[in-house]
Amino acid sequence: MSESRPDLARDPWTALRGLTHARIGLGRAGDALAGADVRALQAAHAAARRAVHATLDPTRLSLAEPFIEVRSRAPDRGVFVRRPDLGRRLRAQDAERLPHAPCDVLFVVADGLSALAAARQAPGVLEAARASLPGWSVGPVIVAHNARVALGDEIGARVGARCVVMMIGERPGLSAADSLSLYLTWDPKIGRMDSERNCLSNIHAHGGMTHDEAAFRLAWLLRGARTLGRSGIALKDDSMTAQLPPGTP
Repeated sequence: MSESRPDLARDPWTALRGLTHARIGLGRAGDALAGADVRALQAAHAAARRAVHATLDPTRLSLAEPFIEVRSRAPDRGVFVRRPDLGRRLRAQDAERLPHAPCDVLFVVADGLSALAAARQAPGVLEAARASLPGWSVGPVIVAHNARVALGDEIGARVGARCVVMMIGERPGLSAADSLSLYLTWDPKIGRMDSERNCLSNIHAHGGMTHDEAAFRLAWLLRGARTLGRSGIALKDDSMTAQLPPGTP
């Protein structure tokens, strides 16, 4: 009888699966994927679809301060998904009632393509970001519905903020349906291009960026933008070469 080979019996994909959330080396049942993997994929897809169509309930954000609600020109989630352009502009009545309250930085909590991400991640990131910005004047928190990234430009310009930070739900993937992005735009105004922003993405609890790390990197970028007087491609994120504060994961 030939001697057994333990190295061949082990699944060679096991170690690699520990390095990524991607679905690699999936098992098979005959000519098809294994039933457990199929069900897991279906569940992830269902979670992603729910995240896109969910609405943001500001009363469940547990924000530590009062907030102002606004909506884009997209009247509902269906139109929002089909007409990205409408999600980039404020509806008229909200544009008119936004207060002019000049500040160094304005935070906008926006549903984007995942209201779930805004609800789960934004409050923690906002709290940590405030603590990381001593000496900065912070404007009233804005909660934006059916919002695209560029909606922050109009909001920031009307409020009179030197910089706007859009805390917006990302397009859900099959490994995380509640991932948040932060888009920083210095001197916000209608017509800003994506190249004039900086982005921190993949903020979530499934192996993504932590709230404290996101706040640290955001504060670093904000200080850099203030020094340069602009954001975007002119501002490089070298925050991770700096020393993280004690206790930061």
